[in-house]
Amino acid sequence: MANYWAIAIGINQYQLFQPLSCAQADAEALEDFLVTEAGFLPKHCLVMTDTSPPIGDRSTYPTKENILLLLEDLAATSWQPEDYLWLFFSGYGVNYKGKDYLMPVEGNPELVQETGIELRSLMQTLQLAELNVLLLLDINRAFGTQADAPVGEETIELAQELQLATILSCQPEQFSHESSELGHGFFTAALLEALRSGNGSNLADLESYLSLIVPKLCHHHWRPIQNPATIIPSRQQVILPKLAMESDFQPEPRIYPEESFAVALAAPPLDDSSKTSATQGRRGEVSVNSSQQAKGQKVQESGGGLVAQPMPETSLGVNTKGRFIPNSSKGYVSRLPANQPSIPFWKQFILWGGGSLLVAGLIAVVFLRNQETFRIKQISSALPNATVSDRQVVENLPSDVSDGLRLRTPPVRPNNQSSAQITSSSQSKKRNQAVLDLAKMSLRQTQASDLSMAIATARKIQPGEPLYEQAQENIKIWSQMILDLAEGRAKQRQYASAIAAARLITKDEAPYAKAQAAINLWRLEGKQYVSNKTLLDAANALIKPEQASTYNRAIEVAKKVPPGQPGFDAAQKSIDNWSEKILDLAKRRAAEGERNAAIATAALVPEETGAYEDAQDAIQKWQKK
Repeated sequence: MANYWAIAIGINQYQLFQPLSCAQADAEALEDFLVTEAGFLPKHCLVMTDTSPPIGDRSTYPTKENILLLLEDLAATSWQPEDYLWLFFSGYGVNYKGKDYLMPVEGNPELVQETGIELRSLMQTLQLAELNVLLLLDINRAFGTQADAPVGEETIELAQELQLATILSCQPEQFSHESSELGHGFFTAALLEALRSGNGSNLADLESYLSLIVPKLCHHHWRPIQNPATIIPSRQQVILPKLAMESDFQPEPRIYPEESFAVALAAPPLDDSSKTSATQGRRGEVSVNSSQQAKGQKVQESGGGLVAQPMPETSLGVNTKGRFIPNSSKGYVSRLPANQPSIPFWKQFILWGGGSLLVAGLIAVVFLRNQETFRIKQISSALPNATVSDRQVVENLPSDVSDGLRLRTPPVRPNNQSSAQITSSSQSKKRNQAVLDLAKMSLRQTQASDLSMAIATARKIQPGEPLYEQAQENIKIWSQMILDLAEGRAKQRQYASAIAAARLITKDEAPYAKAQAAINLWRLEGKQYVSNKTLLDAANALIKPEQASTYNRAIEVAKKVPPGQPGFDAAQKSIDNWSEKILDLAKRRAAEGERNAAIATAALVPEETGAYEDAQDAIQKWQKK
């Protein structure tokens, strides 16, 4: 049975950023809801804030080291494949050199790479853990930092690529807001209201609710518009335990003080701004949309306590139960002039008769002009079974007609053309047709999620329907294209992305067995790659320029990368490079007259490295002097 986990991080008192007001309250309120109302086990819900108590002997103060160590320990000891994880972060986010970072409590805007938590690495780690992840990022934008692009753009692309369910508090070009009246950020306030009112049992409903309520909160509190960005993976997933979905959540007024809102019996209809800010995206892409129009009334009622405003009685009707009842629409009113002049019958006869004669004349002209073509078609249809006399008749036709017939005759396969060449040509045509069908659906052959959507669409065509055979052929080609994409990503060491793509191949598709075998291999290689990359990073961290002994220690660490595993070639390249650095330092000291120091330095070059023989020759040369 799958377990539900939650990690809620909220940071108010940054050491080097402007303090926030509500981030800690956001994290604590979400954790409280998940434990008390959603059925999460308390021991599976962890809070990391400025004042959160330690867990045993482990600090929960939200530093980079503490956050990463917690995730690493849970991945190694607690999480199981297919478990559910809510990872919530309320704090600052920064984009540096095109990469998004979450800033821990000690995050430095001048040293983003060194002090921030890289979202790409974090999301790939979660993907390799094979969890059903929901990332909730209520990220405030930091002013005056080294941001090269709006934070969020890379995160959205990664979520689409890795197929991780992700909700950002706003679009990359917007800003997140918080309110002391609400006691929360706008995004978290709407999120809590959605969960308590029963609108958060699945991602689609949650997206619809948030995209309605968050802009309304901005409007009510006179703040610039803020539209959440939601990435829904192609594989559907439940985000709350069954117990939570079956219960009726009641809105909690304590999160939204009554004095902050104008309470009315009905919520106002959606204004134009909320409609125009909505953009419907393809599944698995960022979509801050108005797909909830069908559920608009339900969302308005449940969110009425948030931003409801009194409306004139002329525009709304309210029944005794306080429900919103639109006034009935007015009947159809003709817009034609009341007094239309009548046309005499003889004028109508002339108009209709003249028009009919004109049409008949056009038809006759077209027929006469194409009479020769009609005759050609009749002859060409009989051509495959034509006799010698028939062929003579064709040859006696005018040159332009006979040339047209020759072009229509089926080509004769040369005797020297192999069956393999014919098969290859046939397969190529089928693939081209499949790619063309993708383009007709505005889907991309370079995106595994698009190919999966195309397969799902083709499966709707039932046996016996005209396009069934073509659809089945396309499914075979598209599923193989998904596997090809996955294999290409694995070759580039993008294991998480490769696994995400291969998992889109279902049991009904031909490459399924091969895809499953590849997934198992990539999981192993992915873990080896991460482990070996960690070793190389640790080796690099040991190096101090001009100190030969640090290069020697780095080489010893890099030697721990096992042969044949991902990262081994990179380790060997680094070892050779560092051994050359040691030899260069030795030669420099010899040139400065420090022969003993040069000999001691050259002796640090390990065996089985590219510079070892040169180092030994240099040592012998210096010893003779």
